[in-house]
Amino acid sequence: MTHTPHRRGADRTEAIMRTTLELGQEIGYAKLSIEAVAARAGAGKHTIYRRWSSKGALLLDSLLSLNEPGLDYPNSGDIVADLRAQIYTAVDLLARPPFGPLFQALIGEAQHDPQVAAALNERFITPQADKTVARLKAARDQGQLSSGFDLDLAMAILSGPLYFQLLITQEPLTHEYVDRILHALFAGMGPQPQP
Repeated sequence: MTHTPHRRGADRTEAIMRTTLELGQEIGYAKLSIEAVAARAGAGKHTIYRRWSSKGALLLDSLLSLNEPGLDYPNSGDIVADLRAQIYTAVDLLARPPFGPLFQALIGEAQHDPQVAAALNERFITPQADKTVARLKAARDQGQLSSGFDLDLAMAILSGPLYFQLLITQEPLTHEYVDRILHALFAGMGPQPQP
């Protein structure tokens, strides 16, 4: 069976992204280079630079190619249980090996590379925030949240402590910490008793 040029290109792209993740796990993002990826993947350096403008852009595509299941929200009818399930999955992916250190490095790289920051925001952060807001809206519409609660603010309040701990204090993100956040937040976001 012969491969079409399009399939060969797709195979090469997949090999480059897989190699990026493997090397990143082995040597860390700081030591990762386009040259090292090219050598291990058996691709030309120029082939990589034609597809990706920087090491950060290559890492972003490589991480997004994982298509990890579980970052979508369940809708069991219990907003706290659904948030807990989704945030546990996100914490397990973003804060732990094998890919957690690479996600952290990518977020760090986004602070210095506006193109990576824009792509990360457009392709990962915003879609995840939109999913969170949509799930919160469904819960509000079902009476599980206060009818006047600002859903965008709720999303920021849910994610802020996680990013703070992940990136600033670099303390471990645990399921217990997620539970503490949810408990603290839902005391204020829950529907208020009517007088």
